[in-house]
Amino acid sequence: MTFSQEPPQDRIIPTDLRNEMQRSYLEYAMSVIVGRALPDARDGLKPVHRRILYAMHELGLTHDRPFRKCARVVGEVLGKYHPHGDTAVYDALVRMAQDFSMRSPLIDGHGNFGSIDNDPPAAMRYTECRLTALTTNSLLQDIESETVDFVDNFDGSQQEPTVMPSRIPQLLLNGSSGIAVGMATNIPPHNLGEIIDGLVALIENPEITDLELMQHIPGPDFPTGGQILGRTGIREAFTTGRGSITMRGVANIETIEQRGRPDKEAIIITELPYQTNKAALIEKIAELVNDRKIEGISDVRDESDRDGMRIVIELRRDAYPRVVLNNLYKQTPIQANFGANMLALVNGEPQLLTLKQFLNVFLDFRIEAITRRTQYQLRKAEERDHLLQGLLIALANLDAIINLIRHAADTATAKQQLITTYELSEAQADAILQMQLRRLTALEAEKIQQEHDDLQRQIADLNDILARRERILGIITTEVTQLRTAHATPRRTVIEQSEDEIGDIDLIANEKAVILLTEQGYIKRMPLNTFESQNRATRGKAGARMKEDDAVEHFITCCDHDSVLFFSDRGVVYALKAYQIPVSSRNARGTPIVQLLPIPHEEKITSVVPVSDFPEDVYLVMLTNKGYIKKTALAAFSNIRANGLIAISLEEGDQLRWVR
Repeated sequence: MTFSQEPPQDRIIPTDLRNEMQRSYLEYAMSVIVGRALPDARDGLKPVHRRILYAMHELGLTHDRPFRKCARVVGEVLGKYHPHGDTAVYDALVRMAQDFSMRSPLIDGHGNFGSIDNDPPAAMRYTECRLTALTTNSLLQDIESETVDFVDNFDGSQQEPTVMPSRIPQLLLNGSSGIAVGMATNIPPHNLGEIIDGLVALIENPEITDLELMQHIPGPDFPTGGQILGRTGIREAFTTGRGSITMRGVANIETIEQRGRPDKEAIIITELPYQTNKAALIEKIAELVNDRKIEGISDVRDESDRDGMRIVIELRRDAYPRVVLNNLYKQTPIQANFGANMLALVNGEPQLLTLKQFLNVFLDFRIEAITRRTQYQLRKAEERDHLLQGLLIALANLDAIINLIRHAADTATAKQQLITTYELSEAQADAILQMQLRRLTALEAEKIQQEHDDLQRQIADLNDILARRERILGIITTEVTQLRTAHATPRRTVIEQSEDEIGDIDLIANEKAVILLTEQGYIKRMPLNTFESQNRATRGKAGARMKEDDAVEHFITCCDHDSVLFFSDRGVVYALKAYQIPVSSRNARGTPIVQLLPIPHEEKITSVVPVSDFPEDVYLVMLTNKGYIKKTALAAFSNIRANGLIAISLEEGDQLRWVR
């Protein structure tokens, strides 16, 4: 048996373990930060996404060409640019094609690319893909015009771009999330039209602030729609780079009709917060109902189909819909927070960026890309014009040159004689020698002269662009405006005022309104001008369309900013702001009041009082069925909880009937 010998002493390097660990771990951390987990602030892509898109571009998979198997693309990416696992590449490709993950998908997918229920996509041998029109037009255009730097790939056999020549702030458009070492990023997606408006505003006014930019970019716009509660979190994220944005699904309380049985109230969910798994949500609700943590739900089912999402939560007869919905918001992912952490790579270093900084980094990059493109176009135009000038010299001295070429011993001699006799460059001499006989006709000669004149104008224009920054900014504005026209879509996420946010009342006009409440508990608000003056002796106007056995019980006029106090026969008072009562047309029945207030079914509203403010010297007078009267300062009712306040204690069998 032979034993391996110890290595010679001169090859052993004594190293302090602490220093070695520090150095190695730091190198590893930097590699993950720069080469894997964080997006570049210029094109908003991580290396794996950039390599996938570039490989697809090289394969010619544009939006107007047929789909190709994803396995073909993954193989191309692995073989040429990304020596990692095929799963990593395919997972990244799939996400770029999911319309519930990306606000504007970069890849057009064909086949099963997963679902909002977290179903996995089909294997890559079954699915197909190509680039979307947006990717072709905004991310990859001009990549051959020396707009960006290229570097060697992992084995030096190919060149790959360090960044895409993006025409739009892609990082804000589709957002990004990633966990590096010691830092993470979480950037929400935004609306393409709004980002472009913000960019144009920054170009027109470089001194614009983050808050002024919010007039153009009010907040994130998630692919799954939903709502954002309040603007505080958005403001923090846009001005400091970090903020918690409260997202909420879209839920409505509806009455569902059942055959042969009484109608039931149900909560219908049609949109979910970003990145919420629908199947897991339904499971969570069922679990909470079984554990009796949420009361009042009789059934949960998923009725989603190709027309859209629809989760139906049926309620028990004795349930208060508004209370159940508030509990769902509190205990399930129907309401969730998006922790924005706006971290991206700027010049290879991770930086926390504000909204304006994002747009500034992009703008500087775009100016550089257009400058490089213009320099490339100028060089090409000058090279072409140089050849044309040679051809024009040849056409001017045609007979002499033909004679020179005919009497030359060989090509090299002819070339040398052309260069010395007519002071031509080598390239011009070559062009003359390669000139076809048909180009000697008068028409062809005219074409050469025309092309030369056009190129002279083009060269002057390109030099002007390079000399004046405002020309470059004008080009950027034109390009993004064209992309906006072609690809912008309406906002999907609605930004709602949060209940605890100050100032929401300032955003609502204080119009005069009429409020109707029927005997069966339907309530509606109509602008007072719905009932503008009518001609004498006409039939009058219908105030509401009602069920046959229903009638108007309360009719009040007030302003939209007023508080409306509802007193029930049990002596409880509830409050709503007038603007919180949904506006309905004259022919509509209105909204059941139980959808707005947690009123038990056996309780009935007996008085409705509009109040504009709560002074100390104004009183409410209450009368009960059994003849009791009570006077209370109006100020005592200025802060009524969501589930009501006891206004008067009643004897057994007594009812509160009248409040003014």
